[in-house]
Amino acid sequence: MINTVIVEDNAMMQEHLKEMLIKAGKFSIAAVFSDAFLAEKECGHGGVDLVLMDVQTLHNHSGLAAGERIKKVSPNTKVIVVTSLVDPEIIARAKRGAADSLWYKDHSSSDLMDVICRTMAGESVFPDSSPSVELKDMFSGDISPRQLSILRRFVLGMTYEEIADELKITKDGVRWNINQLIEKGGFQNKYELLIALVEKKLIVTSLTDSDDE
Repeated sequence: MINTVIVEDNAMMQEHLKEMLIKAGKFSIAAVFSDAFLAEKECGHGGVDLVLMDVQTLHNHSGLAAGERIKKVSPNTKVIVVTSLVDPEIIARAKRGAADSLWYKDHSSSDLMDVICRTMAGESVFPDSSPSVELKDMFSGDISPRQLSILRRFVLGMTYEEIADELKITKDGVRWNINQLIEKGGFQNKYELLIALVEKKLIVTSLTDSDDE
């Protein structure tokens, strides 16, 4: 049996994952947690073969941070990120060592059980990129990585000047990029654009990596 920990703060999704694994017949459910950091402590005791890990868990505790620490303490434990967040930084960080595989809840055409079986067989299964979501008159795929870096910093409260200094571009360049996206997307102003980015889960800034933060 594959000893499995489920990390998911949505009760309906918890039940769905449990039923799916039990039906498969080769998984035992060691524990179910709403908080990734509690799951991390469970995995520290050893004996966990698989973790299905949500990203934004109870108290905004980061499943990515927990996954990174689980992989360091228990390299043989497989961690599969199961998320609805489409922020490109999520998949990038998962690939950097927070997980063995990743599956998008709302956007994936692949079957989660297929991803689980392939991962347990030693494969790492990641989409080529995060899903493109609709943002009024444009799609998130129309936003360049540089523009997303600018927007992420603006959401965090940085000024145009601070963004320009950090990204080594001009203040006018920051303004031009934001205005271009406002026009392309049919938004009234930059704040309407930013609200859309957050609501569509394209930019996630609230995750907490440790209890000390």
